[in-house]
Amino acid sequence: MNGWKTRYFPVLAEFARSGGHVVRPEMQELWIELIGLPASVILRHHEESVKFLLSYAEPEDRMTLVHRSLLFITELLVSLRLPEAAAAEEKRDEDKLLYNAGAIHSEHIDETTSNKFETVLQHMDSGVALFDAAGNLRFVNVQMSKMLKAPRKALIGSTLFRLFFHESLSRSIRKHVLRIYRGLALYRRYHDEFQDAAGRHLLVSISQPDELEGDYLVSVKDVSEYKLIEQAAFQNDKLAMLGKTAAAIAHEIRNPLTSIRGFIQLLNPYLSEIGKQEYGRIILSEIDRANDIIYEFLNSSKPSAPMKQKVLVDMLLRESILISESEANMKGCEIHCENFEPGLTVAVDVKQIKQVLLNIMKNAIDAIQDMIGERKGRIDISARTEGRFAVISIRDNGKGMERAILNRLFDPFFTTKEAGTGLGLSVSYRIITNHGGTIQVNSQIREGTEFMIYLPYVE
Repeated sequence: MNGWKTRYFPVLAEFARSGGHVVRPEMQELWIELIGLPASVILRHHEESVKFLLSYAEPEDRMTLVHRSLLFITELLVSLRLPEAAAAEEKRDEDKLLYNAGAIHSEHIDETTSNKFETVLQHMDSGVALFDAAGNLRFVNVQMSKMLKAPRKALIGSTLFRLFFHESLSRSIRKHVLRIYRGLALYRRYHDEFQDAAGRHLLVSISQPDELEGDYLVSVKDVSEYKLIEQAAFQNDKLAMLGKTAAAIAHEIRNPLTSIRGFIQLLNPYLSEIGKQEYGRIILSEIDRANDIIYEFLNSSKPSAPMKQKVLVDMLLRESILISESEANMKGCEIHCENFEPGLTVAVDVKQIKQVLLNIMKNAIDAIQDMIGERKGRIDISARTEGRFAVISIRDNGKGMERAILNRLFDPFFTTKEAGTGLGLSVSYRIITNHGGTIQVNSQIREGTEFMIYLPYVE
C-alpha cells in the first residue's frame, strides 16, 4: 500500500541530479501509484524526502536541489489533475513547502548550526551506507564514496539493482556488490572480509538494527594495515617454531654424522687397498652435504647476528651483479643497474646482504626462463632513498606470481621450484629484519615481479 513511498525518493533524487531529463518513465510509473492520494499526504512525504536529499548535498548544490525538487513536485501535482476543490489547499501546501524548503536550505548553509554528529559520520575512517527496506541507497559518507571511487551525488537514490550496472562503479566493485547481495539474500545478514583489485583487505558488515526501522546499515573498513601486522606476527611465530624444531633435531643428527665421518676416514686406507677409495670419497661428500643442509636449516630460523660495517650501496650492487652476471648471460638475461644516489651508505653485514641480493637475483633469473620464448629477459636493479631508508629495487620481466603465492612467499619450506628447499626467501626475510629493514614484493602475472629491500641508511 505504501510502495509509492519507497519509489518516491530515488525518482526525486534522479530528477534533482539530472535536472529532469532522464526519469520520465519512472515518473509515469510513480504517477500511476499516486492517483487518488490526497495532495497533503504527497506533500508531507515530499518534504521529508527533500530534507533527506539536502542532508548529503554539498553547500553549493543545495539551492539547485531545492529549486529542482520544487519543479518535481509541481510537475507531479499538475500531472495528477487534482480536483478544483483541493486546489486552494494544494496552493497553501505548496507555499508552505517552498517556505520550509528555503528554511531547510538556510539551515544547511549555516555552518554554525550544522549537525556535528553527521560531520563525524561523514569523516569516519570506515565507509558507511544506508539502504532502505526496498533497496534504495539513502546515505553514503565520504569514506564509502572514496572506497567505491564514485561521487556521492551519483550514488544517492540509486536502487540496489541499478548499482549492479552503475556507470560510475568499476566492474570489480560491481562484482563485489553482487557477491555481498547474494550473501545477504541467503543468510539475511553479512559479515565477511575480501581483497579488492588494488590489494586492499576490506571488512564488510551489514546489519538491520531495530533503531533504523527496517533500513540496512552497511559498513566497510580497510583493514590492510592490521593484516600486515597480523602477517608479520604470524611469520615470526612460524620462524620461532622453526627455530625450536631446528635446535631440537640438529644436535641429534650432527652427532651420528660426525661419528660416521670419523669411521669412514679410518676405513680409507683399507678402501684404497681394495680399490674402492671412490666409495669413501662419495660417502664423505654426502655427509658434508647433509651438514650443509642442516646448517642452512638452522640459519633459516636464526641467522647469526649481523657484523655491521658502513658500505656504499653502489659497491654492494656491483659486486653482487658481477657474481650473477655470468649465469644471467648464459640464460639469455640482461642485468641493468641504475643508482640514483651514488653516495648512499648503509651499515650492514656485507656477507649477509650479498646473500639476500644473490638469492633474489637468482630467483629473478629462474622466473625469466619460462618467458624467454616471448621476450628477452631483463633484470633492472636500482637504489634510492625513501624517508630514512635506502631502497634497493630488483625488478624482472618474468612470469610473475599469483596473489596466493605472494601471501606465502616468505614461509619456510614453501617453494614453487621442483628442486627448491623453500628456505632462501625465509632466510632473506630474517636477515633484512635483523638489520632493521623490511622486504616488499609486487607482482603481476606474465608481467614480472619487483622486490624492494628497505635498509636504514647512514650519513
